[in-house]
Amino acid sequence: MAENKTVLVQARGIKQWFPIKKWFFEQKAYVKAVDDVDLDIYKGETLGVCGESGCGKSTLMRTMLQLIKPTEGTVTYNGTELTGLHKRDLKKIRENMQIVFQDPYSSLDGRMKVGAIIEEPMIINKTFATKEERRARVLELMKQVGLDESYIDRYPHEFSGGQRQRIVIARALATNPQMLFCDEAVSALDVSVRAQILNLLEELQDTLGLTYMFVSHDLSVIEHICDRIAIMYLGKIVEIGTKDDIFKSTAHPYTKALLSAIPMVGKKKTERIILEGDIPSPVNPPSGCRFHTRCPYATERCSTEVPELKDLGGEHKAACHLAG
Repeated sequence: MAENKTVLVQARGIKQWFPIKKWFFEQKAYVKAVDDVDLDIYKGETLGVCGESGCGKSTLMRTMLQLIKPTEGTVTYNGTELTGLHKRDLKKIRENMQIVFQDPYSSLDGRMKVGAIIEEPMIINKTFATKEERRARVLELMKQVGLDESYIDRYPHEFSGGQRQRIVIARALATNPQMLFCDEAVSALDVSVRAQILNLLEELQDTLGLTYMFVSHDLSVIEHICDRIAIMYLGKIVEIGTKDDIFKSTAHPYTKALLSAIPMVGKKKTERIILEGDIPSPVNPPSGCRFHTRCPYATERCSTEVPELKDLGGEHKAACHLAG
């Protein structure tokens, strides 16, 4: 991670509430997928966002990229506030912010050849003046992500999952972005292929100076690639810090439970923490700390008072009354 700590993307007070139109609700109800989140992403770093399915991590990413507009809050990229921008101006900004989706097959058009898929962002953004320049850039990108030039006229169905994800990454790099948003980018791949794609992303970061926001439910993947990690639970960030903060100085009970569930090979296994009860509904989240209904250490204060992210030193923060 870069040492200058320049904030590239900043989110403040982000809420993403989806309205529910159902006859059995007496009043208008909302799914509070993301609820009042502040987040900074530094230039040159990889920020991981982790949590159980349904915690809001992918929704947070898509909101920061402005694929969906936030219900409340602001997102700033390199000093430019995005939430109020016109589509035309946002399109220009998006050249610098690209996304890699989870499923490399459904995110590719099966009727287009590989060369045309990678070339398309250049045509849309008018990056090069001639077709020859675009083709040369396509071949350069294919080499950069480890694809043979002979694949340029093949279709996506002719490739394995790992090769398809390399095509997706090449397409994302076509506009020379500063930042990639990776939404479960390796979860659909086999373990060996997953390692190859993670190593490729790290190489590209070193070569091109990229910044990543990396969403995953897999903490072992997060540990491998990320500099800082944010843990989400029911729409809120409950702990954030460096990789060492999260894995060696864990402060939040929810993070401890997640870490205890990581499979270990050849290492002494920590005691498994079994969380009782189901995840509460994001339509009607618990009062106070949202985790108190499943927390083994919960007190009366936890059920009434919302914990703020408490500074634990350095970049480590945790939203727990017992932390520190």
